[in-house]
Amino acid sequence: MAKEVIMPVFGFNQETSQIVSWLVKDGQTVEQGDPIAEVTTDKINMEIEAPTAGVFSGVGYAAGETVPVTTVIAYILEPGETAPEAPVKAPAAPQPAAAAPEEPQRSSSIDQPLTQTAQQPVPSAPTYQPPVADGRVAPVSDLAAKVASEHGVDLADVRGSGVGGRITRKDVESYLGAGQPAAQTARGAKVRATPAARHVARQRGVALDTLRGSGPRGRVQAADVTAAKAAPPARSQAAPAQPGGVQRIPFTQMRRTIADNLQRSMQDAPHIYFQVDADMSALNDMVAEANRQAAGGDAKVTLTAVLAKAVAWALLRNPKLNSHLGQGEVLQYQDINLGLAVALDEGLIVPVIHHADHKSVRQLAAEVNELASRARSGKLKPADLQSATFTISNLGMFRVDRFTAIINPPQVGILAIGRASRRLVPDAQGQATVRPIATLTLSVDHRVIDGAVAAAFLDDLSAVCERPHLMAL
Repeated sequence: MAKEVIMPVFGFNQETSQIVSWLVKDGQTVEQGDPIAEVTTDKINMEIEAPTAGVFSGVGYAAGETVPVTTVIAYILEPGETAPEAPVKAPAAPQPAAAAPEEPQRSSSIDQPLTQTAQQPVPSAPTYQPPVADGRVAPVSDLAAKVASEHGVDLADVRGSGVGGRITRKDVESYLGAGQPAAQTARGAKVRATPAARHVARQRGVALDTLRGSGPRGRVQAADVTAAKAAPPARSQAAPAQPGGVQRIPFTQMRRTIADNLQRSMQDAPHIYFQVDADMSALNDMVAEANRQAAGGDAKVTLTAVLAKAVAWALLRNPKLNSHLGQGEVLQYQDINLGLAVALDEGLIVPVIHHADHKSVRQLAAEVNELASRARSGKLKPADLQSATFTISNLGMFRVDRFTAIINPPQVGILAIGRASRRLVPDAQGQATVRPIATLTLSVDHRVIDGAVAAAFLDDLSAVCERPHLMAL
């Protein structure tokens, strides 16, 4: 029997993924677990593995196409079996200049960010409850439960065709295709919407029953909600023509995610900034000495690795900055997981060094180098981007003396590091001397962090930069 290959869901509110390339050819024999396709999510590339052994066939989408999650994209066949008809392509959601805000990925150690502004609620699809027959709970596949929940289907009304009456995804889709009612809003309209669309609608006070969905079978996507909210008023005359020589560069998924997150951060979090100039002489000496003593094969120690150690030390002394803003509460973490901003051609990505406070400078240097390398080669995994409690953005390698950075929610602080430029400063005797001075700029969410807390953190950080031996005390 043909085994469906579906586009998996890599994140809580992910709606689509783009197929980067097919790694096997039609008719090729594969084993269970073999990589068969590479797809891109919001910020990283992932491989889809063969769900079973057999003959790969029935490709429904070409490389470069964007596919809604849970869509059938190919099949794995038994020898001699004929592939079903190619999957019906679902229309891709429209891509506005700024797509809908996305909820952060859930993980065991991260709670959701930023309290939401009260809006008129839009009823969402009912939570799935297994149907009960004769006192027994009918078996339901996970995918069938997901589709039913998204479309507001009461599974008690669906007849299962699987073994033992098990309800499958096809049973739910057949039920929907027969014209059975989907979830009703308070106004009585039939609405099919993704969880992300419902979340955005609740945030913005948009009635889902007023929208035309662009997803499979008219499902409302998050982008549909945003487009409806942000649509400009109709013009009485045609818009002027674009000037010549304009190159249109569509947003990539990564760029849309960056735009959404940073726009939301600036709108929701009252940023306040603090700066301090720190003498980098001692840290530079520490880097040079570490590299002189390095054994063969040791990773090169960089100033970024030493600064990461210093930041972790300062966070231990000022734990309020090692926090997330949750729903009406502050989540202060014991583990220090440092996000390090890495610039890519297509955008910015922030891999995470977990438990940075428990690692030596050499361990940090090795991990910084590895994460940066894998980020630039597109080899990061979802776990590499999760659970950051504080972020460092270092532009010291460029000719940038100082800058401010936008907080990455749900975190409450981010440190921006400028280049260490040679400046004339007085020494202990008041004599002019040339020192490498770097400006450290701390951005904090003023809902959580007060000025005195931010100032104490920068005081400790600048002190340990100028006297690194404090980290050993």
